Amino acid sequence: MLIGGLEKLSLIDYPDHLAAIVFTQGCNFRCQFCYNPMLVLPNGKKGIVQKDHLIPEKDLFAFLLSRVSKLDGVVITGGEPTLHQDLPEFIIKIRKLGYKIKLDTNGTNPEMVKDLLDEQLLDYLAMDFKAPKEKYELVVGVPIDFSKIAKSVKIIKASNLPHEFRTTIAPNLLNQADILVMAEFLAGDSRWYLQEFQSDKELVNEALEGSPMYTRRDLQEMADAARKYVKNCRVR
Repeated sequence: MLIGGLEKLSLIDYPDHLAAIVFTQGCNFRCQFCYNPMLVLPNGKKGIVQKDHLIPEKDLFAFLLSRVSKLDGVVITGGEPTLHQDLPEFIIKIRKLGYKIKLDTNGTNPEMVKDLLDEQLLDYLAMDFKAPKEKYELVVGVPIDFSKIAKSVKIIKASNLPHEFRTTIAPNLLNQADILVMAEFLAGDSRWYLQEFQSDKELVNEALEGSPMYTRRDLQEMADAARKYVKNCRVR
């Protein structure tokens, strides 16, 4: 596993749990608003992994072993964790220490998500649902097969596992009309979080750095409208 970062304690990333966050390196998206460019484009070069920046697995597991009974769970995020074929084995090793697992994914590998669910290796799932179908490639910056996104949504909604969908709202990319199209696609009882775009960080698209953001009130109005279809739509 290519481990690009570790946050030793989070009170918010895994609902109702104290968790560590493991950041895998490498991603198949180039989302314009992404504020983890070192995980997406190591050293700023597409497809090049700087191994000097990686955390050895043995160091990660030494840390997790030292936190047994102090932490409840581990969040595996990225980058995009499902790009790594050793993800199931990696999760099994963490679960053997007694930790619950929350997985963050962009939904481009529904087969991996299904396999992890079938093997009962996950306790919580979060999927980034980026945009309406017509705007997906604009937002993620690469060509995509939307049918895989749709399949992941269907798998996650049918899983009976605690889960959430989430969308980062950047003013020059998404508007309220887009949110309503997305809400109709996600319709049901799932949790859906509308997340504030953060332009005060280093972003994959440098042109967005320092650009205007929606206000909290703007986002709340979007969430209120979306609840026509997704009753658990909230602002984060």
